[in-house]
Amino acid sequence: MSAHGAVALVLAQAPPPPQDPGGQGEDFGKSSPVGLLLLVLFAVAVVFLIRSMTKHLKKVPVAFDEQKAAAAAPARVKRAEQAREAEAEKQEKPEKPDKDDGS
Repeated sequence: MSAHGAVALVLAQAPPPPQDPGGQGEDFGKSSPVGLLLLVLFAVAVVFLIRSMTKHLKKVPVAFDEQKAAAAAPARVKRAEQAREAEAEKQEKPEKPDKDDGS
């Protein structure tokens, strides 16, 4: 066998497999009890959230009465609405410009 043939034979061989091929040891892909516990806890939390949301949605009226809502609103909200309405009226009525006689 020539030197070129021996070099080609050595280079053509596959490298030996590593001891730990990419973190895939004997426990690779197996679930742990901690994962199962977390999954169960998340499921219980979702159930309680759905129950709570359902209770709150049952309290929402089918139709809203604006007069009742305005009567139940705090004074601070009423003042803010009045200020918005006044601002809207002010923008609708442009101020008359002062007449300049400075010709």
